[in-house]
Amino acid sequence: MTARTRARFITLEGGEGAGKSTQVARLRERIEARGHRCIATREPGGAPGAEMVRKLLVEGPAERWDGVTEALLHFAARREHLRTTVLPAIASGTWVVSDRFADSTMAYQGYGHGIDRTMLGTLYDITVGDFRPDLTLILDLPVEAGLARAASRRGKETRYESLPVDFHQRVRAGFLDIAAADPGRCVVIDATAGIDDIARTIGDALATRLGS
Repeated sequence: MTARTRARFITLEGGEGAGKSTQVARLRERIEARGHRCIATREPGGAPGAEMVRKLLVEGPAERWDGVTEALLHFAARREHLRTTVLPAIASGTWVVSDRFADSTMAYQGYGHGIDRTMLGTLYDITVGDFRPDLTLILDLPVEAGLARAASRRGKETRYESLPVDFHQRVRAGFLDIAAADPGRCVVIDATAGIDDIARTIGDALATRLGS
């Protein structure tokens, strides 16, 4: 396949309540409407083994794991996600849109928990290698607004949401640092806008960066 037609890996990142899941679905529809095969997936999760690890990470008390253990679990789940879902899809010509990827580990465990970022980079090299997203869309909004949105959802996946506000402030700052350091890959999206406006902005970024 040519560089223009090959399958792409697109990730959506951001803090709690940023609206990633909604925009993942909208983006998948847009990509399919332009004639590409596309799947939507998520992290942690996206493969049977990774979904088992997800339950350990996103449910239960906040003090269940420390930051290093969290990072190891996230990378174990990521390895399964890539091996089982993402890389086979890309190889078959199918685009992949993922709700979170490795930038979340850097933001949450690196910036939020203060885990050594060089160590996280080493874990990335071991479990992921040279593979990188073609485009990363970082949905950004004030922490308080995001946590309020997240609190309105029902379900058991509240472990990260229950962490202190200052943790989430560090996570938000981490995502913005990641975007500033890699502007060729990352686009920051104002997630305070309406759903349709956000989807249009994402579509514009897709067209500008990937020609789709």
